[in-house]
Amino acid sequence: MLEPDPKVVRELLTRYASLRIAQAERPRPAVLRDLTDVSYTLCVMMATTSVHDAVAKADALLLAKGRAAPEPRPADAGGESGLSLAV
Repeated sequence: MLEPDPKVVRELLTRYASLRIAQAERPRPAVLRDLTDVSYTLCVMMATTSVHDAVAKADALLLAKGRAAPEPRPADAGGESGLSLAV
């Protein structure tokens, strides 16, 4: 079975959360349409029929991938760790 790219999953979860907040603050048809699209995409990507299950599976995937990430390198003599400052 293919596993979704964690970066794409993270972006979808962020978009889903932002749209949920936007819709809760001020319901609009366009936001609801986008929320429905993102929810559907999450469900397909995570192989679920419920957006709540999709979010839970996506969170578990990201948590598992986060644990499998390599340890950061120790700082060199110049104090640089080699880690990017980009977020």
